[in-house]
Amino acid sequence: MSVNMSASTTTKLKIVFGAMTTGKPGTVGSRVDTVEEGGKLLDIFQAHGYNEIDTARVYGNGTTEEMLGELKWQDRKIVMGTKLYPNAGTQYAQNIDLFYLHGPDRKTPFEDTLREMNKLHEEGHFNRFGISNYMSWEVAQMSEICIRNNWIRPNIYQGVYHALQRTTEAGLFPCLHFYNISLYAFRPLSGGFLTGRYTRDQQEFEAGSRFDPKIMQGKLYHGRYWNEAYFDRFGSHTSCRWMEHHSLMKRENGDAVIVGASSVKHLEENLNDLEKCPLPDDVVETLEKAWLGVKGVAPKYWH
Repeated sequence: MSVNMSASTTTKLKIVFGAMTTGKPGTVGSRVDTVEEGGKLLDIFQAHGYNEIDTARVYGNGTTEEMLGELKWQDRKIVMGTKLYPNAGTQYAQNIDLFYLHGPDRKTPFEDTLREMNKLHEEGHFNRFGISNYMSWEVAQMSEICIRNNWIRPNIYQGVYHALQRTTEAGLFPCLHFYNISLYAFRPLSGGFLTGRYTRDQQEFEAGSRFDPKIMQGKLYHGRYWNEAYFDRFGSHTSCRWMEHHSLMKRENGDAVIVGASSVKHLEENLNDLEKCPLPDDVVETLEKAWLGVKGVAPKYWH
């Protein structure tokens, strides 16, 4: 596929490709497990005008980043974000734009962690500093520590947010806005739950999928989303359009939606859904009522 590097985007929000499902065969979460198929995903993503990828050293037991290296992501002019800095000297350790603290280490004072992050930034290892899975008061505390010491501040927060998981709106959103931190929302479709592919009485699941109860990830997703209230309230993939047009996310705040896919077909569908027009008013109202109906069982946004 020929990639048009000058393609323009048609979405209001920034779109980031979540590479969690790519990696070598047999590794946790890997659904796209060949370099050829991984290349097709990047081709489609870039053909829609997007160029930022989110990954982590833990994804695919480290093979996700290896596959991206084989796909020569730097030559594709891709902007890369990761959550554990790759080993120095490897081909994956160059030109990292966004480096995350993937989750809180509450046994270590934040000041110590942030001091080391600032050193890494001053040494030129990354440009932007992101955090993920922190509570809102922790975000505020970390920001104040950085301001006080004139250190690089976190300017990206990666967290779960979608039509039926909006626990971030009351406390986290105001905090992010106050400190000028963008939200990168992952799991806009709850790992596929909001696509309508699953039913409450379903017993058989695709091997290796995010809801496969035979693997650790599947057990985790069942615990989060397999709830009667969710099945009663939602049954289609309107979540992408809700995220794009009706959520609290704004392009002027630098907010982004992280979109993953288990196949070329799924990625194309997800991107097309994000590029569609706003939802009808009655559907938006139904989603508001749906959120109120599941709010009491919604999982927390932090770890």
